[in-house]
Amino acid sequence: MRIRKKKWVDEELEKCGFLIKNPEEHIGNWKSIFNNEKPIYLELGCGKGGFGSKFGIQNLDENLICIDEAKAMLGLAKRKIEKEYSEHNQEINNICIVLYDIERIFQIFNENDKIERIYINFCNPWPRGKHKKRRLTHSRQLEQYKKFLVQGGEIFFKTDDDELFEESLDYFNETGFKIIEKTYDLHNYISETSRENIVTEHEKMFSDQGIKIKFLRAVL
Repeated sequence: MRIRKKKWVDEELEKCGFLIKNPEEHIGNWKSIFNNEKPIYLELGCGKGGFGSKFGIQNLDENLICIDEAKAMLGLAKRKIEKEYSEHNQEINNICIVLYDIERIFQIFNENDKIERIYINFCNPWPRGKHKKRRLTHSRQLEQYKKFLVQGGEIFFKTDDDELFEESLDYFNETGFKIIEKTYDLHNYISETSRENIVTEHEKMFSDQGIKIKFLRAVL
């Protein structure tokens, strides 16, 4: 999603205590950011922070790293996280944000980081053939995630796009992931996972339009 530049973003991100400014320096040692032994999860393409802010406050015993390559988006996520934690009188210590190109994610994480879960929510579908390799669920990206995702680690993927979902099923199978949950209508799907679903801004918008939300959970 394209978003207009925000004049306030640079200043606010510079002062943000939970922005990781030089993520390459932490490769192999992300536990030191949180200074605990709790599980570390990633959200790839965090957008405006609708998912991350809710997940973080609802799961204080887990750590979440929210990554986006759009500075304006990350600024909005920063504000949303601050608002959510403030409303619950909670310190921001189990979530951080990172400005980075996810196609180069292998430069900031490796096997020593032991990432246990990845969330991919409503990523760009890149429908044109020559652009499909830029999808966050493309086989070449999944191979990168395998470098730092623990054995038995999970990927949660949601989308409104039918073609992206169908082709992503092939990507996961091609790269050795086992799909253990799959639905073409998440909001009418009953499982422990669906009961814990956090509805994002995109998700509500598409659902209100009558578009069914596709979801899968895959295990390495």
